[in-house]
Amino acid sequence: MVKILKKRWYFIVILLIIIGIVVYQNTPLGIKSDEEKSAYKVKRQTLKEELSLSGEIVAEEQVTLRFQSSGRLSWVGVREGDYVEKFQAVASLDQREVQQNLKKYLNTFVNERLDFDQEMQDSQIKYTGGLTEDARREALRVLEKAQYDLNNAIIDVELKNLAIEYSHLFSPIEGIVVSVSSPFAGVNTTPAQAEFEIINPNTVYFSVAADQTEVIKLKDGMQGDIIFDSYPDENVKGEVDRISFVPKDGATGAVYEAKMRFLDLNGEYVLRVGMTGDVDFVLQEKSNVIAVPSLNIKTSKGQAYVWKLENKQIVKTPVVTGEEIDGMMTIISGLQEGDLIVK
Repeated sequence: MVKILKKRWYFIVILLIIIGIVVYQNTPLGIKSDEEKSAYKVKRQTLKEELSLSGEIVAEEQVTLRFQSSGRLSWVGVREGDYVEKFQAVASLDQREVQQNLKKYLNTFVNERLDFDQEMQDSQIKYTGGLTEDARREALRVLEKAQYDLNNAIIDVELKNLAIEYSHLFSPIEGIVVSVSSPFAGVNTTPAQAEFEIINPNTVYFSVAADQTEVIKLKDGMQGDIIFDSYPDENVKGEVDRISFVPKDGATGAVYEAKMRFLDLNGEYVLRVGMTGDVDFVLQEKSNVIAVPSLNIKTSKGQAYVWKLENKQIVKTPVVTGEEIDGMMTIISGLQEGDLIVK
């Protein structure tokens, strides 16, 4: 018997250690003064999970008007800061040359029309007198050529009429004229030199950038509070209108755009294109719940527990947990308001 014990002494030591650990984990521990001071007092509170994103104001309707060809700028009807209506004339080039070209091609059209009518008359005379098959085919070719010449004359007139139309600039949207690169008439200009930029202030929205881990938390219709760098003391209500399906061009990584419309009207246009800010979304909120820091929650064999202070002793206390929100774990059962727990 003694020999058996000597051979198995290390099994006995291991067994005693295991028993000691189990007893230690389930035995109240004495409390130290610093632990009592750092203890967390359980209380009821409101938990919020928030998402903060950055963005800037852009406009849905924004155009830059340019002439199709170079020419002498004969009239400028707007200046920077003016408000224009949809289809309002903005500027025009000197039309004298294109108008004379139009008259010239109208004369060419009339000549071609007269030639065509003459060919039609001659063909009828030839047919009445009788024609051989070769003569008949020749007459048809002459008539067909006259028809093509007449069609080309008509096309030339239409093209010159378009040139007159293109010498005028009209705004396709209503809005504010924000840039006029050539404000004075009488100068020769090119399409690149004469630019008129117009923005519709009624179509501005807040463009938010969200990466692939953030965009999945956004939904159409979700509201958020926007704080602009220009107005740090004011909250502007916004609502997600559209979320892009593909990443933004030029962005590093998978970054998506969420378009937010403003719930309040942009009175006096205080919100301007290019202003930057941050928007805060409340993803979920729990009111009047018991919660403790997630770091205080321990687990053993699938059972959650905390170390609770009771009568100057640290007691292992099983708990049933709920959702984790912003680093706090909601407690369904096992703790009451006013309990003290330590890490």
